[in-house]
Amino acid sequence: MVSAATRPGNRSVYGKVYLVGAGPGDPGLFTLRGKGLLECAEVVIHDALVSAPILAMINPQAAVINVGKRRGRHSLNQTEINQLIIEQARLHAVVVRLKGGDPFVFGRGGEEMAALVEMGIAVEIVPGITAGVAVPAYAGIPVTHRSQSSSVTFVTGHEAAGKYRPKVNWRALAQGSETIVVYMGIHNLGPITTELLAADLSPETPVALIRWGTYPQQETLIGTLQTIVDQVAEVGFEAPAVAVIGPVVSWHEIFGHCRPTGTIWP
Repeated sequence: MVSAATRPGNRSVYGKVYLVGAGPGDPGLFTLRGKGLLECAEVVIHDALVSAPILAMINPQAAVINVGKRRGRHSLNQTEINQLIIEQARLHAVVVRLKGGDPFVFGRGGEEMAALVEMGIAVEIVPGITAGVAVPAYAGIPVTHRSQSSSVTFVTGHEAAGKYRPKVNWRALAQGSETIVVYMGIHNLGPITTELLAADLSPETPVALIRWGTYPQQETLIGTLQTIVDQVAEVGFEAPAVAVIGPVVSWHEIFGHCRPTGTIWP
C-alpha cells in the first residue's frame, strides 16, 4: 500500500481516518469491519483499555501508538491526540484510531471527528459494542426488562472540567429512568449515591459494580444504594468498572452463571 506521503506530487494529500470501536474487551465482540481495518492499517493510534488480543490483530508492519488515558496518567491531552491523528493522516493512507467501546459513547469520538472534518480529512466511523450494554449482559443483568424496566440511561460518573454544563442532574435521573448505567463511576460513587438517595430512591435499590467487564478476570460486586460505598471500601473494589443501578440488578442472582461462552481469549 502506498502511503499518502509517498504519492508523487501529493505530499499535501491526507489519507483516511477510521474511528474504530474496539468494544468492551472480549475479542469475540470486536466487529469484522474493525478487524479488517486493523489488518490493513498503516498506523494505529489506540486507547489504554483496548485488550491485548485485539491489538494482536494489527498489521505487523503498522506503526502502533498508545495514547491511553488512565485516571491521573495522561500521555497526551485530547487536543494533542487530535493533532497527532491529523499528522498521521498527512503521512499515511489508512489511519485507524482504535477506541475502547464505541467511539461515540463517552469516547470523545465526536471531538476527534470534528477536528478531522475541520481539516478536510476523510473520516469513517466503525461502531463498537459499548460497555454499558455488554458488561451487564456478561454479568447476567438485562438493562431493560418488560416487567421491571422500560427505560435505561447511560451516564458518565467522571465529568470533564469546563464542560457545557456543571454536572449531571442525578436527582432528575433518579426519577426519570428505571435503570441507570454509570460509566467510570467508582471514584465518585459516594456523591452519586448520596444524590440518588436524596431524590427519594429507596436505600434498598440494587446496585451492581462490574469490574473488567467481558475480560476473563471480570468481577461483580452486588449491593444497594445504602451499602455499596462501604462494600467498595471493604473489599478494595477498583476501576475500571461499570455501575448498574435499578431493579434489573436482581437478575444477576438468577442469570449470573450464564456468562457467554465461545469467546476467543487466548
